[in-house]
Parts: sequence; C-alpha cells; structure tokens
Amino acid sequence: MMHSSVPPLDALRAFEAAARTGSFTAAAEDMNLSHGAVSRQIAKLERWLGQKVFVRQARGVALTPPGQRLLVRTREAFSLISDAADRWTEPQGGAVVKLDSTSSVVALWLIPRFTALETGEPHLRLRVSASHQLVDLQAEGIDLAIRCGRGRVPGRISLRLFEEQCQPIASPELARRVGDGGAERLLSMPLIHDSDGAGWRVWFAAQGLDYRPRAQDRRFQDYSLVLEAAAAGLGIALSRPPLAQALIEAGRLTVVDPLRVLNPASYWLDRPPGTMRPAAQALAARIWAAAGNAPDDLRPFLRGQA
Repeated sequence: MMHSSVPPLDALRAFEAAARTGSFTAAAEDMNLSHGAVSRQIAKLERWLGQKVFVRQARGVALTPPGQRLLVRTREAFSLISDAADRWTEPQGGAVVKLDSTSSVVALWLIPRFTALETGEPHLRLRVSASHQLVDLQAEGIDLAIRCGRGRVPGRISLRLFEEQCQPIASPELARRVGDGGAERLLSMPLIHDSDGAGWRVWFAAQGLDYRPRAQDRRFQDYSLVLEAAAAGLGIALSRPPLAQALIEAGRLTVVDPLRVLNPASYWLDRPPGTMRPAAQALAARIWAAAGNAPDDLRPFLRGQA
C-alpha cells in the first residue's frame, strides 16, 4: 500500500487540539468528538509517522521531541490555510468593500475619514489592505484602490483623485535654525524623501537649482515615516497635503519656505474593469467627495469609461 505524502488532516487537527489542551479528553470536548475518536486519530497519525508524538501520563499527555517538531509545522500549516481562506473567501454581505492603498495614505488620509466613509446609505464595512506594490485587483478581490503615481495603470480603470502642491516643512526648532533666505540654504540640512526623490528635484528646479540626492539626505520607504523623521528634527521634508496637514495643524511641523510646486505624482482612484457592486460605487462616491471633487466627474469612472 502506497504511503501518502500528506498526513491525515483530521488526525493533525486532533493532534493540535490535544497538544494545545494537554489531554485527549479536553481535545475531544474542544472538537465535539468522543475520547475514543481522538485517541484513534492520534494512533492513525503515529502509524503514519512511524513514531510516537505523545507520552501518555496519569493526567493527560506530553509531547515527545518528534511531536514538538510536528506541532510547530502543523501550526504553521494551519496558519497558512487560515490566511488563504481569509484571502479568497468573499465576505458575506454586499455592504463589505475592499480597499487597497499604501500604508501612509491609509494612516494619514483614510483613517481620519474612516467613520464618514462607512456611514451613510448604504452603511458600509471597509476591509483595508496596505501595500507599496501594485496588486492585481481582480485576482485579490479588491473593489477600489488609492495609489500615488504619474498616470493610469494598464488593467485598471483610473481617475485622478487629487494633486499636491508641495513645500518644505520641518520641526519648529529646525525651521528656526534654517531661517529665511534663498532655496540654497536648505541644502545645508539633510533633506528627507520617500522612495521617489522627484519632488525635491522639481522644487529646487523651480528656483533654478539642480538637486540630486546626497549622502547626508535621508530616505524612507513610507511617507508617514518621512513626516515622523521631519518632526523629530532629522531634516527637511516636503509637505504633501492633505497627508501632512494634520501634523502641521498640530504644530509638530512648520513651513520652512513659502514656495509651492506641483508634485509630479498624483493620487489616483483605481478599480478593476467590469461592473461595480453598489457598495463599491457608494464608497467611490464618498472617497471622491472627501477629496473635494465634483460628483458629476465621477460618473464616467463608475461606468468604466475613465
């Protein structure tokens, strides 16, 4: 008889329950089975392995060394299965909407508006994922995405959500040290940027200066970290309203130079091709309004024509 390369899953479930609870009796109660059924599953697993996984004791059971190793792998496997189920199982209820964006947009723009985006008719429940990589919206079952970029992306229907007029910001103490004057004074300090330094190049170019990242400059993958680094006095960053506005209003950051330049990257509202669910349409309309846009401009996007 050929030995299966995969251990019996029911036996693994009984094994994990017995290891977690410390006895076959407790495992049986946890799984709504009889003590004998759990015992038979463990015996089947031990026959499959060719070694013991438990030492029977007067008050329960203890794992053998092979059992300890198997428990680690079993829990890893169950965790992967659980993650896959969460990923591929569509949540129940048409009012659940899945939204993907970067962690900085989620933290700085989306979360302050979260309650308002869920509240209304229909009432929505948002499921948010954060990634710096472009994901396949259809494959991942994502209804909408907010991203920062320089144009439309193939395989998505995209609409520009808002643009940014950027200007230098720093902690109040560092801003006092920098003082007033020409743009070149900023180059005496470390400049902070995220993975794309184009914003600083455009800002300096508007003042006739050629900027290229230097060794003393600081780079962070996520813009929320850029703002925290600037607030900590590690250098000068570019404001990206509305993402930076809350920290400026709170006094943790202040404007260093009044010149504003248009960020070469914009924020886009994306969706997969095809017909949108009513709940996704409702969320798109609320995001669009929260960004200060006119309702009529969203209609082509909802119809798939943007």
